[in-house]
Amino acid sequence: MNPGSEQQAVALEARLKKCKNVITLGVRPNFSDYSPEEITLLRNRDKIYYPTSFYADLFDAMGKKTFPSYHTYKFAQDKIKQTALFQLLGIPHPKTRVFYGRRSKKSIMNYFKFPFIGKIPRGSAMGKGVFFIRNRSDLDAYCAMETPAYIQEYLSGDRDIRVVVIGGKVVHAYWRIAAPGEFRCNVSLGGTISLDPIPEPVTDLALRTANACRWDDVGIDIFPYQNRFFVLEANMKYGKEGFREAGIDYSDLMEGLIADGEI
Repeated sequence: MNPGSEQQAVALEARLKKCKNVITLGVRPNFSDYSPEEITLLRNRDKIYYPTSFYADLFDAMGKKTFPSYHTYKFAQDKIKQTALFQLLGIPHPKTRVFYGRRSKKSIMNYFKFPFIGKIPRGSAMGKGVFFIRNRSDLDAYCAMETPAYIQEYLSGDRDIRVVVIGGKVVHAYWRIAAPGEFRCNVSLGGTISLDPIPEPVTDLALRTANACRWDDVGIDIFPYQNRFFVLEANMKYGKEGFREAGIDYSDLMEGLIADGEI
């Protein structure tokens, strides 16, 4: 154990591994695999950083704080729950509906007209599992997958905005521009990053959404369409490409937020 561990924050996942004021223990599926010293750290710290969704549940049950919050983990990579929460809170969100089972999927055309978007609702990220459905053949292929049908209206445009909110404040925001011929704006799919100014209503919407949903570490994707802004989804495991493009050292940023007690 490091001599300065009493002053260091404690994390499980490796996201803060480069932070000098954080000791990262790693994620062990069996809690008994942690050393006695590590177990003492986990029991005695007031807050554990990046505990994973598994340990976030356990720490919440014992009344221990985590960063990200327990609420943040509960909505990670679950588009169905995110959509329901957006609708409940009145957050602007594209028309979206979930269809369970074969019988329900047959009614999709009662609610949507081609083209529209179909997504794999749980576990997908980086633009994978997102489908542009142009016709009946596309729809049949999508509905053949063994997953609920998560259908969303198609908003045309070649760019969206990623706003990163950490600890109740916007720390970075940037445009993502889709590659030619691609309807998704993800950098992992060839999209490019632009640091052009972000409209203030966009960052206000992102911050309002994060606060209302009780998410304290999140990348919120917002789509501009017909002079309005729509929250598409929340990403709890957002990439760092936008930070690198802007010359922001992510580890230094997080070190400072931890040292100042902001997260």
